[in-house]
Amino acid sequence: MVDSGDHMAGWEYAALTMTSVVLVGCSANTATEPTPTTTTTTRIPRVTDNSVRPPITFDPCLDIPDEAMEELGYDARDKDVDAYPMGAYSFLGCSYRSPAVENGLRQFSLSILAGNVTLDEELAKVGDIATPTQINGRRALLEIDESSSGDCTYVLETEFGLVLYCRTHYKLGSTPVPRDQWCIDMEHLVATLESYL
Repeated sequence: MVDSGDHMAGWEYAALTMTSVVLVGCSANTATEPTPTTTTTTRIPRVTDNSVRPPITFDPCLDIPDEAMEELGYDARDKDVDAYPMGAYSFLGCSYRSPAVENGLRQFSLSILAGNVTLDEELAKVGDIATPTQINGRRALLEIDESSSGDCTYVLETEFGLVLYCRTHYKLGSTPVPRDQWCIDMEHLVATLESYL
């Protein structure tokens, strides 16, 4: 799993603009009327960096509907919005929690990080815990760190870099989460959220 602490810090915002060109055809037998122009609004990224890496065009907290997260069992009303500018690359993040269980502990949490680093860079960093795979035909990695005691991470390749989906199971009381349960239903969750990329 990519340690979010290794990918975070602050920087300046940059605006992206897009120009729309409308071509209008006209016939000699008809009068030309003014044609309304259409404009496309481009979101200003929450973070930018000092590199020539692509801008991050997917924002987990803005581009994944709250309803979709609720259907997957997460409390979208209690999400945490994160931004991690690191100078040479950057990440946009969103963290969700499952509803609290009866004893007040959280059952699991999900962190989604979109970054403008490549999947190959990620593989070079964590190749010892990563297994190449695919999600909906998209190149991906499954990362399981045995020392994490409950983390299951999928990393998907995108046009701008990658998106990481890291779910953490928390033990209830003193009972640790069995290793074979860390990734239960995680592939389905990631495949469902991949449609928003």
